[in-house]
Amino acid sequence: MRVDELLQEQRIDYKVSGRDYLVKCLNPDHEDSNPSMRVDQVTGVFNCFACGFKGNVFKHFGAAANYLEIKRQRLKESINEKRSASIGFEFPRGFVPYIGNWRGIQPETYKHFDAFMHHETQFNGRLVFPVRDITGKVVAFNGRHMTMTEIPKYLIYPPQAKLPLYPSAVKPIKGRVILVEGIFDMINLFDKGLPNAICCFGTKNIDEDKLSILKMQNVEGVDIIFDGDTAGQDAAEALKILSDKVGLTSRNINLGQHMDPGALAETQVQKLRERLYSS
Repeated sequence: MRVDELLQEQRIDYKVSGRDYLVKCLNPDHEDSNPSMRVDQVTGVFNCFACGFKGNVFKHFGAAANYLEIKRQRLKESINEKRSASIGFEFPRGFVPYIGNWRGIQPETYKHFDAFMHHETQFNGRLVFPVRDITGKVVAFNGRHMTMTEIPKYLIYPPQAKLPLYPSAVKPIKGRVILVEGIFDMINLFDKGLPNAICCFGTKNIDEDKLSILKMQNVEGVDIIFDGDTAGQDAAEALKILSDKVGLTSRNINLGQHMDPGALAETQVQKLRERLYSS
């Protein structure tokens, strides 16, 4: 139950005032002729600025609060604040859009993700992807070196960037997304027929807020495809527990130790799609 629903159920008149509802004081000892109590629209915390009466409407009326909804509302407010405050990073001057088919990926797919090359910075020799948050702002650049020997293989700029799930704006299939570890795992699945694939840039880069953003986009479930080794499968099981906490159903899809979603052929991806979504 939301705060406004509870107030309506209790037949309490209210007016919207910023992030609060303005109501007459709930203190029975306060004869409040003019609304002098503010109630937080999301959490239900109230405070009368006339008599000082404080509390929470859910506890006050003995009602159950939908804390997942509360968390999502707060997250939505935070996103809106970031949208208005952030301008994001600009592409480096002199960047060149990538139009090749490295690793068998179609040029149209690279174009979809705005992949580019840049030869005058630390990204020289790397295929670079702008990483956007849910507001559409570029929060980082991820550069993959195109040789197999260069260290580090991936370069993140800025180094301290907090990476969202990528892409942040998702396209569920039957209400579900596929979560993989690396960016080329995601891009390969996307390229070969699974546009609902997203990546987490490593199994330790996942938290409740990031999963809640999926829930906000009408995602109902997550199909987890991590490495088939012990570390990958342990991370998948931990993610299942985290998904349950935010109201997402989850399935651990183990392809086996020697099956990499970033190297699956088109026929294998199509079989995977049928396995996951044919019913």
